[in-house]
Amino acid sequence: MLNSIVSIEIFKSPIPLKEPFVISLGPLFAADNLLVRIKTSDGVTGWGECSPFRTIHGESQETGLIVGQYLAKVLIGKNPLDIGDCILAMDKAIFGNACIKSAFDIALFDIASQVAGLPLFEYLGGKSGKILKTDYTVSIGPAEKMAADARKIIENGFEIIKVKLGGTEAEDVERIRQIRDAVGYEIPLRIDANQGWTVESAITILEKLFSFNIMYCEEPIPRQLFQKLPEIRKSSPIPIMADESCCDHFDAERLIEMGACDLINVKLGKSGGIFKALKIISLAEKAGMDIQIGGFLESRLGFTASAHLALCSENIKYIDFDTPLMFSHDPISGGIEFGNLGEITLPGGPGLGTSVDRSFLDSLVKVVVS
Repeated sequence: MLNSIVSIEIFKSPIPLKEPFVISLGPLFAADNLLVRIKTSDGVTGWGECSPFRTIHGESQETGLIVGQYLAKVLIGKNPLDIGDCILAMDKAIFGNACIKSAFDIALFDIASQVAGLPLFEYLGGKSGKILKTDYTVSIGPAEKMAADARKIIENGFEIIKVKLGGTEAEDVERIRQIRDAVGYEIPLRIDANQGWTVESAITILEKLFSFNIMYCEEPIPRQLFQKLPEIRKSSPIPIMADESCCDHFDAERLIEMGACDLINVKLGKSGGIFKALKIISLAEKAGMDIQIGGFLESRLGFTASAHLALCSENIKYIDFDTPLMFSHDPISGGIEFGNLGEITLPGGPGLGTSVDRSFLDSLVKVVVS
């Protein structure tokens, strides 16, 4: 059969971080990711990656390896160019598991854009020319260390800082105060509570942080309390960005109708991949809402897919692609490159434009479905 999927490999891809990455949900010491390689009868290979967070996705590297085999079995023999049919087959095979599904989705889009002879962003209808500039994140911790880390970020050539919060009112206000003392008030500052505040503390903290010139705040309260976001948004002088409460297009539609947020953070690992992320973006465009494209602890492979997506809408104003720079080593060939001031350069040529070093692949645990 022409244009059929003949083999799928799923790799466990653990990469230690240079130092712990700490958010309100806990510390992370390694990127415990999964890689997916899909091969077709026409000899085209597509790559995908995901980075499961147990505290956010309810998935792990181990569950991804198992569920990935369910997904691979239903995709064998299918036409990789009929991405909608492939997504439907995966959703019928098992509910949820958006993170591991996103790795398959990315690999399918890699194949489709290669066959079309187009860079992925052009295949998606995007245009080159937009400047992509990532922030760099300060982990949550003692205020003095966070201020020193923020100063180091500026010294290393970045000009946008993202700050992890989610502690008490006194702790978080002091953290931002010391960071502003360290870097001044001209540097753009974004904050992310990762669901760490109560409704009451979120309103109080956001009011107290307003004078520190904050661009926006991501996910201030537990995702289960999304119905309280309109109240926080109405009270907050700082714009509210939905993250963990907005996974797919159904979430986005609900939050937009509720008036729950000013912005949406789209991540391929939450949406299940590019296919559904495009639906979120379309909804945000219709609502006149700005978008951030972010991620988890993907390598440059996963963030290359996100960078292609970031060129697909004028409403995508912000990107958060810094975590590959936190890796102890980089096993990716091709893909995005990081320049001065956090600028991102995409690869040329058709498809995703990236792959994985052979020596690294040979060291990984994998399963093969054919």
